[in-house]
Amino acid sequence: MARAFADAGHEVIITGRRMDRLAHVATGGIRAVAGDISDPDQVRAMFDRAGPCQIVIANAGVAEAAPFAKVDLEHWNRMIATNLTGTFLTFQHGLAQMQTGGRLIAVASIAGLRGAAYAAPYAASKHGVMGLVRSLAHEVAKKGITVNAICPGFLDTDMTRRSIANIIDKTGRDEAEALASLTSRNPQGRLVAPSEVTGTAMWLASPSAASVNGQAIMLDGGESA
Repeated sequence: MARAFADAGHEVIITGRRMDRLAHVATGGIRAVAGDISDPDQVRAMFDRAGPCQIVIANAGVAEAAPFAKVDLEHWNRMIATNLTGTFLTFQHGLAQMQTGGRLIAVASIAGLRGAAYAAPYAASKHGVMGLVRSLAHEVAKKGITVNAICPGFLDTDMTRRSIANIIDKTGRDEAEALASLTSRNPQGRLVAPSEVTGTAMWLASPSAASVNGQAIMLDGGESA
C-alpha cells in the first residue's frame, strides 16, 4: 500500500514499532517514523514529525483466536489497544493535521460486521472501529473529509499464515485442510490479495470517491452477501 501511494506521487510516511521492518519499505519517497499506535504520546510525536497529512490510513492490527471461556483480560486488552484504541488515536491526531478534502481510512475486517467464533475480542474491536468510522463520518462531512473502512476477509498475509499454523497445531489438520477452513466461507474459495486492499484504499483516496463516506467496503468474495 505504501509503495503504491508513493508510486502515484504521494509523500508517504509509515510507522510501526520496529525500524528494521520499516526499513525494507522506506525507500523511493517513503519515510519511516517509529511508533506504537496504542501509545498516545508516541502517536502524537509521530504526527508531529510527519507534519500535515491529507490521507491517513489506520492499518495496524493484531488477531488472536481462543474460546471465549479462555480469553483473559490481557488478551482482551491487547485486541482493544491495537485495533480500536490505535485507530482512535491515529484518526484523532491525523484529523488535527488534515485540511479540507482529506481522507481517513481504517483497514477493519468482515469480523467488524458479523460475529466470529473463537474471535470475540477481535470481532468486538473491529465492530468498535466500524462504530468510530460511521460516527466520525457524520462529524467531519461538512469539511469535505471522508471516513471509511475497508473490510477484507482472510488476507494472504503473514497474519493469516500464523492463523493457519495455529489451526494445524491445535487440530492436527494438514496445511491444505487448515487453509480450506479459512476460505470455505468465501464463495470464491480463496484468500484476498493485499493488492485488492491497496486498490480499494487508493480509490477511497481519489476524487471519484468524494461522496463515499461512513462506509464499510467489503472484500470477501461475496461472503457477506
